[in-house]
Amino acid sequence: MFLFVLGALAVIVGIIFILYVLIKCKNGTYPSQKKVGNAVGALALLVGVALISMSCMTSIPTGHTGIVTTFGRVENDTYEAGIHTKAPWQKVIKMDNRIQKSVVELSCFSSDIQEVAAVYTINYQIEKANAQTIYRTIGQDYYSTVIMPRIQESVKSVIAKYNAESLISSREKLSVEIKSILVEKLAAYNIEVIDASIENLDFSDTYTDAVEAKQVAEQNKLKAQIEQEQAILEAEAEAEVKKIDADAKAYAGEKEAEANGKIADSLSSELIEYKYVEKWDGKLPTYVGGEGGTIPILNIGAGAG
Repeated sequence: MFLFVLGALAVIVGIIFILYVLIKCKNGTYPSQKKVGNAVGALALLVGVALISMSCMTSIPTGHTGIVTTFGRVENDTYEAGIHTKAPWQKVIKMDNRIQKSVVELSCFSSDIQEVAAVYTINYQIEKANAQTIYRTIGQDYYSTVIMPRIQESVKSVIAKYNAESLISSREKLSVEIKSILVEKLAAYNIEVIDASIENLDFSDTYTDAVEAKQVAEQNKLKAQIEQEQAILEAEAEAEVKKIDADAKAYAGEKEAEANGKIADSLSSELIEYKYVEKWDGKLPTYVGGEGGTIPILNIGAGAG
C-alpha cells in the first residue's frame, strides 16, 4: 500500500510539473527550461508508474503459502510459491508450511515430588490446505499461541504420572505417550506433528547422589551374593570330590574283601594240607606247646644210635 501511495504521488507530481512547464513556456518561450521540465516530469511519471506496478506484485517463496487480506479481511484465495498480482491495497501474509523444529526446556515434577528438568524436541508443520484457516482463527504466531502451551501441558502431565526412578528407565515410553497426546491436540488446529521425543531428563544433585549411592549399594550387594554363591559352589564341589574319593575307597575295599572271600572259599582242607606238606623240610619239631608250657620232644631213635 505504501508503494502505491508513493507511486501515485509521483505520478501526480510529474503531471503537475509537466503542466506547469507547458503553461510557463507556452508560445516557444524558455525552450531550454521546457526541455528540462518535461524530462523531470516524465521521470517522475515513470517512477510513479514503476512504484504502482511494484505495489501490484507479490512474490511467495518456496515452502510458503500466501494469504491475501483486504483491509484486514481474509480473502478466499491463497497463493502458491511464485510471483502473483494483487490489488495495491491488498496485503499478502506468507505462512511457512515447511517442517519446523523446536527445542523446549521445561521444569516438571514427578509423582514423588522430585524436580525434573526436561528437554523436549518437536518437529511439526502446518497443513498447507488449511493455512488460510490457521491464519484466520489463530494468526501467524501459532507457535506461541497453540503449540508451546500444548507442549508444556502434555509433557508436565505425563511426567507427573511417574516417579523419578521409573522416569529414568521409561524415556522411550514417555516420548510415545507425550507424542500421542500432542498429535491429537494439535490436529484440532490443523497442525501436524512429524516427530517428537524427550532429549534429556535431569534431576537435582541431591537426588542424583542418592541414586548413585543406591546403585553402589546394589552393586556391592550383588558382588557379595556372587562371592557367597561361588563359595557355596566350591564347598559343594569339594564335598563331591571327597564323596567320590570315599566311594572309590569303599568300592576298592569291597572288591578286596570279595577277592579275599573268593580266595578263602577256594581253600579246602586237602589243599591246605598239601601246601603244608609241600613246604615241610622233613624235620620234626623239637618242642610242642601245651597247657603246662613248652615240652621238649625226645628223639629216641637218635639216642640209640
